[in-house]
Amino acid sequence: MIPEPLAAAQFPALGSAVDEAIAQRYQESEAYRYALSPEQFLQIVSAVVVRYAADSSEIEQIELVRTVRVGELALARACSAGNDAAWEIFLTRFRAPLYETAYRVAKDEASARELADELYADLYGIPTDAGRRISKLAYYMGRGSLEGWLRTVLSQRFIDRCRSYAKVVSLEEQAESGIVFAAPEPSADAGSYPLLCAAIQHTLAGLSTEERFLLASYYLDQRTLAEIAAQLGVHESTVSRRLDRLLISLRKHVRQRLKAAGISARRCDELLQDLDVRDLNINVTAELRQEPAAGSFCK
Repeated sequence: MIPEPLAAAQFPALGSAVDEAIAQRYQESEAYRYALSPEQFLQIVSAVVVRYAADSSEIEQIELVRTVRVGELALARACSAGNDAAWEIFLTRFRAPLYETAYRVAKDEASARELADELYADLYGIPTDAGRRISKLAYYMGRGSLEGWLRTVLSQRFIDRCRSYAKVVSLEEQAESGIVFAAPEPSADAGSYPLLCAAIQHTLAGLSTEERFLLASYYLDQRTLAEIAAQLGVHESTVSRRLDRLLISLRKHVRQRLKAAGISARRCDELLQDLDVRDLNINVTAELRQEPAAGSFCK
């Protein structure tokens, strides 16, 4: 589920060390190219810290700041604000991948273009009575790649369209039918992908019941951090940190399995960069869909 953007009035004051860590990433983000001031950049990244690490220690907040994709975050916010230079860069970088993803899920060119055009309308923004435009890009929080986030949004839009045509079809049924987890066309380097699929499947098979529950709840059931936390009786930030650590661990184990299979470190990094399991022949639903043991969640 895409989180709601935070209003400026919701920002509590962060520690000076956190603000300094954010300020140090301003030049790297190139936010100045889109007329975003250091103060605006501070507010944008602070929103991410508040949402995902408000109750965490200062060290954990600084670590989060260091992992945010500030370049893509600044680009997304500038686009949502209607900056022409940002939009030109966005379209140059993401137009082709989005149409490719749209074709992959829609299966025909006409439907793919319609799907992509609908998404562009959402990204450009809906005009309001006050003259402002509400863009879906305002919901991107920079914790994963912008391209991966866009693929998720586009796939969800396609699912919503399918639901509107046949409301009896559930998300799980669509996933099992291959709509969401569609395999890509074979590439010139397709030999690495069976090994990647096998590495991911072995890694998922080794997950604990608690880990399966977290991943299934958040990524398959589209439940919010707050909803998961309420069921488990822990704080929302605890669930967020647990998911972050789990994803890092999964990536590490997949990389180790790939290297053990003879894949070079450089190729491992290429395969894992912006990885989206929906592009692979893996039944993620079957791997994760298990009932958690009551009271077994580790805080």
